[in-house]
Amino acid sequence: MASKFEDRVRETGIKLYQVAEKSKPSLFKKDFYTGKMMDLCMKNEAFKQEMFRFVDVFPYLSRPESVARHIQEYFCRPDQDFPKSMQWGLKRVKPDSMVAKIAAKSIAKNINSMGKQFITGETIEKAAQAMKQMRDREGVAWTVKILKEAVKSTREEEAFLSRQIDLMESYADIAKNWPSLGESQKGGMDWGFTPQTNISLMASCLYSQYLSKSCAVDYAIDRAKERLRPIYRKAMQIGAYVMLDMEHLPARGFTLELFKRMNEEPEFRDWPHKGIAYQSYLKDAEPLLIDLLDWAKKSGQDFGIRLIKGAFWDEEVVRANLNNYPIPVFADKQKTDACFERCTRTILENHANIMLKCGSHNIRSAAFVLETAKDLDVPKNRVEFQMLHGMAENLRVAWRQHGMRLRLYSPVGEIIPGMAYLVRRLLENTSSESFLRLSFADGVAMEQMLKDPALPTRETSQPVATASSDSARDTLAVFTNTTPLSWTEKNRTAFAAALKKVKAEFSLKIKPRIGGKIGLGEKETLSMDPNEPEQVVGIVDCAGKPAVVAAVNAAANAFEIWSMTPVDQRVSCLFAAADQVKKRRHELAALLVYEAGETWNEAQGNINEAIDLLTFYATQMERLAIPRQMAGFPGESSQISYIPRGIGAVIAPGYAAFPVSIGMIAAATVTGNTVVYKPSSKAPVIGNAVCRLFENAGLPKGVLNFVPGLGSDIGDALVTHPDVAFTVFTGSRETGLRIIQQSASTPIGAAQIKHVIAEMGGKNAVIIDSDADLDAAMSPIIQSAFTYMGQKCSAASRLIVLEENYDKFLVRFKKAVETLMPGKADDPRTDIGAVISEKAKEKIISFIELGKKEGTVLVHDSKITGMGHFVPPTVFTDISPDSRLAQEEILGPVVCIFKVKDFDEALQVANNTQYALNGGVFSRSPANIEKACKQFMAGNLYINRAITGAMVQRHPFGGFKMSGVGSKAKGPDYLQQFMFCRTIVENTFRSGFAPMDHK
Repeated sequence: MASKFEDRVRETGIKLYQVAEKSKPSLFKKDFYTGKMMDLCMKNEAFKQEMFRFVDVFPYLSRPESVARHIQEYFCRPDQDFPKSMQWGLKRVKPDSMVAKIAAKSIAKNINSMGKQFITGETIEKAAQAMKQMRDREGVAWTVKILKEAVKSTREEEAFLSRQIDLMESYADIAKNWPSLGESQKGGMDWGFTPQTNISLMASCLYSQYLSKSCAVDYAIDRAKERLRPIYRKAMQIGAYVMLDMEHLPARGFTLELFKRMNEEPEFRDWPHKGIAYQSYLKDAEPLLIDLLDWAKKSGQDFGIRLIKGAFWDEEVVRANLNNYPIPVFADKQKTDACFERCTRTILENHANIMLKCGSHNIRSAAFVLETAKDLDVPKNRVEFQMLHGMAENLRVAWRQHGMRLRLYSPVGEIIPGMAYLVRRLLENTSSESFLRLSFADGVAMEQMLKDPALPTRETSQPVATASSDSARDTLAVFTNTTPLSWTEKNRTAFAAALKKVKAEFSLKIKPRIGGKIGLGEKETLSMDPNEPEQVVGIVDCAGKPAVVAAVNAAANAFEIWSMTPVDQRVSCLFAAADQVKKRRHELAALLVYEAGETWNEAQGNINEAIDLLTFYATQMERLAIPRQMAGFPGESSQISYIPRGIGAVIAPGYAAFPVSIGMIAAATVTGNTVVYKPSSKAPVIGNAVCRLFENAGLPKGVLNFVPGLGSDIGDALVTHPDVAFTVFTGSRETGLRIIQQSASTPIGAAQIKHVIAEMGGKNAVIIDSDADLDAAMSPIIQSAFTYMGQKCSAASRLIVLEENYDKFLVRFKKAVETLMPGKADDPRTDIGAVISEKAKEKIISFIELGKKEGTVLVHDSKITGMGHFVPPTVFTDISPDSRLAQEEILGPVVCIFKVKDFDEALQVANNTQYALNGGVFSRSPANIEKACKQFMAGNLYINRAITGAMVQRHPFGGFKMSGVGSKAKGPDYLQQFMFCRTIVENTFRSGFAPMDHK
């Protein structure tokens, strides 16, 4: 039976091929510019990469000299081996020369023609002219999509909704004069069953915060429904069809749930002219499809599914590698095709509820749909075929001659927001596994292309990025970052329960812990919830100077044994602590919410970082424990090894208190040192939790000693104690410099020179170049500036924008900041909560008042009150780069924006502070990126991404100048700072004989 079915699929496929082979798709016709570029991209991978990057940046280049300069930077570099024809005569001319401008104008015209290959028109009125001609000539229907991918603010949501409604009204008004397709002449309907007015849209255009609100999915969906309802109602009024597009994986769950909940509403439940796209290149496509179909049957739904293979394959692979989760897409095209066919059969088996809209340019896939529909007696009005406008024109002819009902997907809009769409189309068609390329450019045999994809094939796999290793010793340091928490219903429920449980246990009693025993304090202080200052989180019995002395003595007593403890035992304590954090992550994260004022996402992110620090430093210590051979000569052995420094003072900050404390203590103890730990006076309960984690992980008594208290009371006594060998500190510049000064004076009786490892803040700048992609830049910049209420030392507080982008950036940034939702940290909807203390609030407000005098307020809503130590996000323009506001670290949600003429001036402004911690650049100019790498003075420079959220191992973190001593936490060099390096040299030459093996 299966064999007969396959014979029929093959026969149908051959018939389609016979028609399609009479011509090539225009994409591969070399007599057109697009065809020539596609041919070069398929032959030269290096050129393809540069070409697609240039296409991506091109719409943002407003001046001919900018176009010429970027062509030179992408295609005329000395390290490239491109033919002269690919350099357009621009290799040795100045970008502002007449020759360059003429060439740039010609190239701009050609790039625009590439966009027009896929984009029907800038407006529905212009697009409708081409649509009408093809309807009349080829008998194809259309679905229209506004070229917009993800909005960034509430105002952009509103603008999109307004534009979408206008488009629908105009489209319907135009289409009412079009004759219906098919034999039926039912007004406004094609083929008698589907509306002529058909639109597609993405869920990410309905709600700008859908990703950041994944922990508040009910709220996010309710907000999106507010935007989708008017679209549905308008469609019902004018007789239109609405299709929800499917996007990258992070949006899939949101889109599916939005579709379900929207169509469960009585108003829309029985309306059939709606649909959703569904991707078959995801490995879990089938079970989720069954779930969707079960829902359809139970709720009596009638809708369409546009079954596609998927347009975000490359993005999904990259995201999976970056976030350390299994690659979600099939690694080879054949498996995707097989899944597509299985999903096809499942949908057709449920044709009573679902209309299949087959979205494929694959002849085999189309033939499979036709023959499966025959087998299952699927009515003709339950199957439709869809293609992308601008592609596979020869297949359209084959489809039409075979009597298949065809709809073209037609983007409408300006080329700038359409670049992401255009690049995806180019990637699809130049892929080595593209059906169109293989069939009509590479000439692969028809028989091969029509084979059953379910048949066994050779395995292919997508390489996963891993850390490189230079020697056998590196194989010991196996480390992978923890996968970010997914806000599934299970995790949302568990965390909400943990918040209730932890809050019910307040007020916690916090006391010193010295030598494994509870110590006595000298005075009592309270730790409060920043969002609810009347809520006591902990009652702290603060340590005094006698307790510090006792803690140092306990650490000294423990040092001799701990320093000689085998490394594997020390390492095992860190692994055990990491396991505890994993098991208790919700409880610990809840504590961060209440005492540090961190939002759901921020708290869970800090839990992940703590886990990573513990496991990374453990694996690094395993590597460093192996003596390193420094010479390889017969007769001599020379090796270096490491020994601990002694007793360390660990002084933690209030922001990111949990991961920073974990990291400093883990580094100090795994290297064999003992510790006296003073948590921030703003986060003593978190500090106590850190201490108990290490104790429960098996750290011996006295190795970690806990002395909560005010820095003004016990800080000096701890740092200056003669037996304290080193201090590791994260916090303000003033305190850090004081510690360095005190440590420089060796006290009487000290056994060694004191050492300081200090991170002391930043005044971090982000440069937004004239060619920056503002769509891609907006969310990372908002994240960098306002997560943790701007209280991280790594936060972006200065934005330096080139004048070409300045006005556009201001408008979009203002809207995005105003969209941030204030609230209490325990509310999953909250984007920004309170700052950590009343004192911090007062300092930030004083800077805001200064800014009001010295500059122009772009964003500041003083009406937002009543949430504890809350300070509204504030943005200033027209501030002098030399003002206090631009020079001093504020540690709050305050941002200054500066306008500069060119990239050189941007670098001057960026470097014009005493700090050198973090910096960022959003640019698509290879030359400017290279210049930033050489001249931007920052310990961590981030290009085209957020500047906060440094990941363990991947982004070693730390600055210089007044940002710190140049040390790098989270990286391979950090642990050495907690140890002394020893060199041992042995003469192995004995009586004329020397061992030849020096290892």
